[in-house]
Amino acid sequence: MTSIAQRQELQNKIWKIANDVRGSVDGWDFKQFVLGTLFYRFISENFTSYIEGGDEGVNYANYLDKDITPEIKDDAIKTKGYFIYPSQLFVNVAKTANTNPNLNTDLKAIFDAIESSANGYPSEPDIKGLFADFDTTSTRLGNTVESKNSTLAKVLKGIEELDFGNFEDNEIDLFGDAYEFLISNYAANAGKSGGEFFTPQHVSKLIAQLAMHKQEKVNKILDIAAGSGSLLLQAKKHFDNHIIEEGFYGQEINPTTYNLARMNMFLHNINYDKFHIVLGDTLLNPQFGNEKPFDAIVSNPPYSINWIGSDDPTLINDDRFAPAGVLAPKSKADFAFVLHALSYLSSKGRAAIVCFPGIFYRGGAEQKIRKYLVDNNFVESVISVAPNLFFGTSIGVTLLVLSKNKTENQTQFIDASGEAFFKKATNNNVLTDEHIDKIMELFDRKEDMPHVAKSVDNEIIAENDYNLSVSSYVDAKDNREKINIAELNEEVSKTVAKINTLRADIDNIIKEIEA
Repeated sequence: MTSIAQRQELQNKIWKIANDVRGSVDGWDFKQFVLGTLFYRFISENFTSYIEGGDEGVNYANYLDKDITPEIKDDAIKTKGYFIYPSQLFVNVAKTANTNPNLNTDLKAIFDAIESSANGYPSEPDIKGLFADFDTTSTRLGNTVESKNSTLAKVLKGIEELDFGNFEDNEIDLFGDAYEFLISNYAANAGKSGGEFFTPQHVSKLIAQLAMHKQEKVNKILDIAAGSGSLLLQAKKHFDNHIIEEGFYGQEINPTTYNLARMNMFLHNINYDKFHIVLGDTLLNPQFGNEKPFDAIVSNPPYSINWIGSDDPTLINDDRFAPAGVLAPKSKADFAFVLHALSYLSSKGRAAIVCFPGIFYRGGAEQKIRKYLVDNNFVESVISVAPNLFFGTSIGVTLLVLSKNKTENQTQFIDASGEAFFKKATNNNVLTDEHIDKIMELFDRKEDMPHVAKSVDNEIIAENDYNLSVSSYVDAKDNREKINIAELNEEVSKTVAKINTLRADIDNIIKEIEA
């Protein structure tokens, strides 16, 4: 099945499930149950595949729980990070979902058991709380046990009907595509946020390629505001034939999205010992200080949010912010994220960060931080991209690429906001592979192109008050029709002469009539 067909089948199936439970579950809450069920099915099948080891004579789903020895369980948890008994597998639960009067409590017990199976093992922090947002006893599913069970059964049976073969063999990003579909259909309608937790896959692909351009291998990759993990996973795809030696790191402040990010790692066959996703405030409680430095950093942090800033006098001495000599404004934390990322970057690596355009030209503390970045030659490229690429915001954001190993004392500016760099779509604009390739070629060559790209000496940027706005250095193309004034004047003269002749003829005709 082609990727287009798989994606369409997935969307049709989610829409069918939504129609089946319409009125029972709020649209945005519905997302948790669909994604949670997809994840439950995936880890069940993935675990089954591990236990069976490719032996077609073994059918783990038909085993009895009592047949599992402590040695089998212990070995599986050490390898996979968790354990699922045969009776707890998705396939066995879905089989009786319509007739099980205890479905909601059985599911809760299964999820608790899967999480607790990791207790005391190295994988415990990676498994704990994975199903926290899949609350099978929630009143969001219904007010009675019967209504809860009915809703859960519809979701389980709907996900059961998906026929993509092995998850790993899919042509699409199952979880990412499901999340994008749910966001585009529910977040806006429900008036709730969600898009800020997810960077569309096509944008993630560009950011990942920018961060890892021409690096044959990286020690590890970090997302300082990981969201659902989409940026890290695009890095994995980009590096399929290469090596990310020590794994994937991310910090996320939102508990629900933190759980989604961990689920996403498992869904993409990244084992628990290869990812390190933690919960917490990146700016005020950074978790990876001992892991520095990172060869690749990708991030789409929240735009212009409030933070404590100068209200905490100790922050100016923090080694992330101290070199700039000033803190990001309390009402605009954007540059706090930028400086945080820069402090974690290795001497050979790159950071690619999605930024709100205003930080590149505003004055005050933000100007002083730009001065620090430019004077130390950390800014490799500033790239403006098309509007309406993200869920929840129509603005055209700017991508900031930081590097600590630049040899040229110049900064590159790319205007990739024109129609040659995106495809118009119904809900959001899209970057195709062709558009990404165009941007990457400009980024790689560092050659000037009229109205599109320009490399500027840092001295000139300093003279321009450290303005880093792309439009300040790349002139927009004048699409107005060019008019030849000399030709126009000649045409006007001919027209006036014709009018005068016509008037004379009319006067003569009138004289003849009056005579």
